[in-house]
Amino acid sequence: MKLGVIGGGAWGTALAQVAARDGQDVRIWAREDDVVASINAHHENTSFLPDVPLSPTIRATGDLATLADRDALLIVVPAQFLRAVLREAPVGGRPLVMCAKGIEAGTQLLVGEIARQLHPQAPVAVLSGPTFAHEVARGLPTAVTLACADDELRERLAERLGGPTFRTYGSADVTGAEIGGAVKNVLAIACGVVEGAGLGLNARAALIARGFAEMTRFGVARGGMEATLAGLSGLGDLVLTCSSTNSRNFSLGVGLGQGIPADRLLADRRTVAEGAATAPVLCAAARAAGVEMPVCEGVSALLDGAGVKDVVTSLLNRPFREEFI
Repeated sequence: MKLGVIGGGAWGTALAQVAARDGQDVRIWAREDDVVASINAHHENTSFLPDVPLSPTIRATGDLATLADRDALLIVVPAQFLRAVLREAPVGGRPLVMCAKGIEAGTQLLVGEIARQLHPQAPVAVLSGPTFAHEVARGLPTAVTLACADDELRERLAERLGGPTFRTYGSADVTGAEIGGAVKNVLAIACGVVEGAGLGLNARAALIARGFAEMTRFGVARGGMEATLAGLSGLGDLVLTCSSTNSRNFSLGVGLGQGIPADRLLADRRTVAEGAATAPVLCAAARAAGVEMPVCEGVSALLDGAGVKDVVTSLLNRPFREEFI
């Protein structure tokens, strides 16, 4: 199975490295000319994944049309740019493995739903889980959820992508796998706020637990399974990104917790903190579904300019309630 990767950021590059294991031919598309040149000339993505030697069988391109000979495409484009890229990509009936995490503004569609809307003839799978790109690219042990409704395709993709240090766990619950990845980005910002504001480890643990409850409520309301959300693509990813400054979303939250305005923090970034775009869309979708998500609402308010003290006070003054309702 010849694979193409659409998206030349850190995660796309790491996945290309996974796919190139054992000398497999992989082609990666990047929008940035310097990324294409760096990968082809030096076997390194110096812009987004520096100091990680890449397999010489990875070739980069700036022309989506050159991916037309691939058997399947790994889509690693931020949710808010995905629609435009998929309109231009040579999809046909090729399987699309969605590796980005988010919800599209305006439509409130998950990334897999965008793909199915634009290319209904293409089978869709989702790859999601606790994955820092630099660790994956270096071959450190990693486990992910590979979700696909087609059992045969899921097995073929698992055989092609899986290996001793990149374990894939199969699931038919595409929706649950997608929602875990989207919601955890917002909750990682919240945990970063706790860190930046110096609110303590007790507060972070409580926030992770209550945030996971929000993730589960929303995921089930959208048709996902509780078991999926308690797995690698939900709770597993949440634990990773809520506890490390290697997470772009967590780092953004740290800045917010220190009182730095959101527009300034976001303007300084070449990489995307997907949770910033997802938060207001997620909250709107949750309200439409009748799902209460106060932590995510708090993050959305902070990104809109609310003060940390006001948001924290509002959360702490909510009425007492039973835990599991």
